[in-house]
Amino acid sequence: MNSQYFDLINQTFDFPQEGFDLNEQGWLYFNQVPIKHLIQKYGTPLRISYVPRIGIQIKKAKNLFARAIRSTNYAGKYHYCYCTKSNYFNFIIEEALKFGVNLETSSAFDTNIILNLHQQGKLDKSKLLIHNGFKPKNYIQGIANLMKEGFNSLPICDNIAELDHLNEAIDGSFNIGIRVATEEEPNFEFYTSRLGIRNKDVLDFYTQKIEKMENVTLKMLHFFVDTGIKDTLYYWGEFKKAVKLYAQLKKVCPTLTGLNIGGGLPIRNSLGFDYDYKYMIGQIVNMIKEACDEEGVAEPDIYTEFGKYTVGESGAIIYSVLAEKKQNDRELWYMLDNSLMTTIPDAWGIAERFILLPINKWYNDYTKVNLGGLTCDNSDYYNSEIHENSVYLPSIGDKNEPLYIGFFHTGAYQDALSGYGGIKHCLIPSPKHIVISRDEAGNLVDKLHHEEQKADAMLKLLGY
Repeated sequence: MNSQYFDLINQTFDFPQEGFDLNEQGWLYFNQVPIKHLIQKYGTPLRISYVPRIGIQIKKAKNLFARAIRSTNYAGKYHYCYCTKSNYFNFIIEEALKFGVNLETSSAFDTNIILNLHQQGKLDKSKLLIHNGFKPKNYIQGIANLMKEGFNSLPICDNIAELDHLNEAIDGSFNIGIRVATEEEPNFEFYTSRLGIRNKDVLDFYTQKIEKMENVTLKMLHFFVDTGIKDTLYYWGEFKKAVKLYAQLKKVCPTLTGLNIGGGLPIRNSLGFDYDYKYMIGQIVNMIKEACDEEGVAEPDIYTEFGKYTVGESGAIIYSVLAEKKQNDRELWYMLDNSLMTTIPDAWGIAERFILLPINKWYNDYTKVNLGGLTCDNSDYYNSEIHENSVYLPSIGDKNEPLYIGFFHTGAYQDALSGYGGIKHCLIPSPKHIVISRDEAGNLVDKLHHEEQKADAMLKLLGY
């Protein structure tokens, strides 16, 4: 019987696979990065950002949309936007901009990031800026300031009253979009998303309000399904409603040229991940074309706002197993050197699952374990994977060499949700953060972006 951890993975999944491989000594490589080297150089816990992955993701989506457009003779164009809230770090956004993306913002301080990027020569004013979200006064003023400076800003009205606030703050003529509220999944707590304008109110909003304002031009209809772009009756039902509304609106609004389908393209959360990107993107393009042909209107330019898809697979966090605890006859705990709640908060808050793999000891026997974080909170644990209601990892074996484990594809949202560099539960510090890139010759370059959080920095925040 094969009982090594390597055998378990090899029999369950296709392995090695894109982004993951082993060297001859059984140490894991992540995107050809030798994690052993990083551990020896920096220690753990350790957050990693492998920025070349961002360009790979962007080019993949652009190519798939381009192929779908060619194969269907689709008349509109495709525009890739990066959703900044998924990861705000400058090295992330700057890398995305190298691949010709536009940007989507969601809050007032986002507009400060835009100004900063332009001052550094990283963002041209011609790039489209899509401004989403509910807009308080400071956000509206930030958008108005960008327009005054000559940026190509497109505020998306999240509610009807927002248009008057924008009109008061912005001098001269400006373009807008409308976000249409989608219905939530049947098992959700609410029937309709709190974001956007009700479907049945959109046409009246245009004919009774926007059309009568000489300085306002409607350019885009925006919708987003929170559960993501999935091959389900629910998704296609909401998608068809949005496309139908676009066609109806286009008939009375000739300036409308863009349909924004938001984000939601998934990333790999398991070695067994199976998602047909080509099929889904092909269906999206084809269904828009068919609906527009039926209604006799021109196909729109298609916009997406991929955030998690863009940056998620660039991230990883590495821990050491400090000790094992046998609490009863069945439950074995591996205690980690940081908190799971504060480093991958989606695992705690919404039961999100990431790719979990050991870094070393792949040829040890495997065992069923629970992973415990350092806080005193009962919820600071991880005990199931996306494909199974259990976690299996190598036995610790030789205690002279620690077992290291990694959660992979954690590059989206985890830093912002955990309050990077702020106050954490039980004052567990933010781990050190390493940024990995490649030079012109393709060689790996790693640099320390942020040291592990120190006690005096936390005490200062707390007023000590």
